[in-house]
Amino acid sequence: MTQNPTANYLVLGKNGQLGRCLVRSLATSAGCELVAAYGHDELNLGDRDAIFRMSVEPKNEAPLWVLNAAAYTAVDLCESELDACMAVNGAGPGHLAEWCALNDASLVHVSTDYVFAGDASTPYKETDEPAPRTAYGTSKLEGERRVCEALPTAWIARTSWVFGPGKNFVGAIVRQGALREAGKIEGPLRVVDDQLGCPTSAVDLASAIIALTQHESSGEGGLVHLSNTAPCSWWDFARAILDGAGYSDLEIDRVKTHEFPTPAPRPAYSVLDGSKASALGVGLSSWRSALDSYLASADFAALHSDLRAEAKATS
Repeated sequence: MTQNPTANYLVLGKNGQLGRCLVRSLATSAGCELVAAYGHDELNLGDRDAIFRMSVEPKNEAPLWVLNAAAYTAVDLCESELDACMAVNGAGPGHLAEWCALNDASLVHVSTDYVFAGDASTPYKETDEPAPRTAYGTSKLEGERRVCEALPTAWIARTSWVFGPGKNFVGAIVRQGALREAGKIEGPLRVVDDQLGCPTSAVDLASAIIALTQHESSGEGGLVHLSNTAPCSWWDFARAILDGAGYSDLEIDRVKTHEFPTPAPRPAYSVLDGSKASALGVGLSSWRSALDSYLASADFAALHSDLRAEAKATS
């Protein structure tokens, strides 16, 4: 006999890296029923009226969970597009939390390491004081505040350096390898080695978020840090990517952050302490094993093929 699902799920941000993985994971996870999924073109998180027009019909009497992976993530553009950034990252999550409260739904809202100053020397705990230094970080912190205010039982899951199906650092580095393989660019890559963080697999993050909703304390809510383990620099991450993707002969020069000026300053230290998540049984593995899994996936095979074809066609 087929058992009824233990929970219904609504996903926002379905076209992003995490959103795609959430939708896929829910399709194969026991006790889960995906009832709706929206991308930005279908539902703009910055539009309060659009949020309150949402009508979700659960397929059973089980509780409804809303998983919010939608965000304005163009960190540098946020510095000049403050209104749009704050509408999506700041006000939007609060309106979503209000909708959840009115509809007796639970919420997992995804936030970021950018809420911290990035000047620590030990992993950030959930209890550490936020001090964002960018418009993006400020807007995400405002989103956290509004979610807590409107729905105290919501989970806020902070993460860092996400990679998965879609546009990300892994693809950018492999693209450089493909261009050099095709003879279109010569010389080593240049990657910063003075920023530390934990790369996080969108696949692993999606699984952890779903597991969080199924935990016996799922209704308690609060802050939780979810990232793969073992801190590294962007240089370390790039080296592992190239080695795993078949470009181990390609050299990478180590450079400093000040050599790559950006509108939004990058945090020097973005390591999140995952001990709370581990205690809940939703801790993530090391980023190296997560990267190996991604590089062996069909998603990466398709991406790599496209990047090589693009590199060969580049004039």
